[in-house]
This record gives sequence, structure tokens and C-alpha cells, in this order.
Amino acid sequence: MAFAGMTMMASSAASPALAYPETLTDAQGRAVTLAARPERIVAIFASNVELLAALGAALRIVGIEAYTRYPPEVLDRPQIGGRLGFSAEAIARLNPDFVVMTAARQAAHQLVRPMAVIGVPVLVLDHRDLGSILANLRLLGRAIGAEAEAEGVVAGMEARLARAAARLGDRPRRRVYLETASSGRGGFQTVRDGTYTSDALRAAGGDSVFAGRNLLAQVSGEAVLAADPDIILVAGTEAQAAELRRRPGWDRIRVVREGRVHAVPRAELLIPGPRVIDGVERLGRILYPDLP
Repeated sequence: MAFAGMTMMASSAASPALAYPETLTDAQGRAVTLAARPERIVAIFASNVELLAALGAALRIVGIEAYTRYPPEVLDRPQIGGRLGFSAEAIARLNPDFVVMTAARQAAHQLVRPMAVIGVPVLVLDHRDLGSILANLRLLGRAIGAEAEAEGVVAGMEARLARAAARLGDRPRRRVYLETASSGRGGFQTVRDGTYTSDALRAAGGDSVFAGRNLLAQVSGEAVLAADPDIILVAGTEAQAAELRRRPGWDRIRVVREGRVHAVPRAELLIPGPRVIDGVERLGRILYPDLP
């Protein structure tokens, strides 16, 4: 089993410690120069907070965005924005020496230039797939002087993925409808190809019944009925999974009638951080409950 940009063997020994100043290249192709080890980090988006925490840098995080929920030890940090945008002024007041973000919700557009004006380096990451998550852990490890920690985290994640593959073996794969959101008006979002969520599903032994529709994440109940999945997974709560069973017409879907609808935590499938491996293992238990 392999993913784009990802090696399934355990990593070699950690590389030598980063000598500052050092210049790294981010997801936008920008050269990012760090004069010294960052000590006051603003982490925008939950995924980047989780990556930094996994590297042992939670205490260095001085600012987060409003929708960060994990880990609990960072939730008392000042918030610098949310769904409606981000405040360069709020970040500047925190006197950061490093900002890490993903280019979502116009964050990079709103913040990269203002941070450059005040001399704060910004690293923009792109969490496309599982391979990207591992690569970003290594890149962040270099940026914050935690290369050994990054190699350890990556090696552990790769080992768990290898165990998941070994557990699955050559057993037939499950055909899955994975619902990631509902509009409440008859439109439903599902996993797209080439994403960390689709990688996690495949690593657990599942194939999306809508694979091949890279640009079409929205589907209808009729499409799910026609696809006839082996199992339905709802990224959300048990209450949301129960609501799916009560939708008009969904009782015509075979697996709904048979009770093969399961909730899976959103944080383990829709946040591109280390916990996505927890999601792989959880999915594996759901898809193949008979395997040890």
C-alpha cells in the first residue's frame, strides 16, 4: 500500500539539528527564512495546531483560530480570527516570531503580506493527502527545531499504517459511502479522490462508491441508492447517523435497512493531522469487525 509522496517503511535516523538562520520552501513555493528557533508561534487552523502539538511545541503556541478544539492545553490561547477572516493586527499584538497556516478561507491572502511587512515569517502548508501530512510534519520539525521529534512521529504513523495493511491482507475491499456533510436540502457531501480522507478510507480497506468523481463532492440520495454500498459511514455523531436512517426514501437503500450505518468522529477523518491514523484504525475495525 502506498500513497503519493509517502514511504511505508519506518524513517531513518533523524537528520542533524537545523542551524539557524535557515531558509525553507513552503507550499506556495515561497522561500521562508527563520532567523532563530521559533518560540512564539501563531497556528492557524486546527490541523496545524495538532501537528505542532504532536511535535511537542504546544507550549510555544501563543495564538489560535476560533475553531480549534484540540489539544485541550492550547484552548485558552488568544484567538486571531475564525470563519469570517483573520486579523493581522490581533496576530501582531501577540508578538509572534513564526506563523504557520494552510491556504484555506483566504488566510494566506489576508496575512502573508502584512506579516512580511512586520518581519514575521509565515509558512503555508498544503495538506492534500496522507503523504502531505507526513511531509508537513517533517517540514515543521525543521522549522521549529524538532527534527528528531518529527521523525519519531512520522515513523510511528507509518508503522501503524503498515499494521493496518497487514491486518487487511488480501481480503475483498468494502464499497463505502462516506458522508462528510449534509446541506439539509437533499444535497450531501462525500469524500473526493486524492485527499487525506480518501487515503484513510483506502488504508482501512474501503473504496468510495463515488471514486472517480474528483470535482463532484455533492451527491443525492438517489445516487447513493443506485451505488448500493456495502456500508455507510457518517463523519459526525451517532445522532447524525441516526438522522440519516430517518431521511425520506433512504429506507430503500439496502444497507440502511440492514442497519449498516456507522458514525465516525469528524476529527479523525476531516482534520489533516496525526489523528487521521486513529481514523484509519477505527475504520478498519468498522469495515472488518471479524479481524483481530
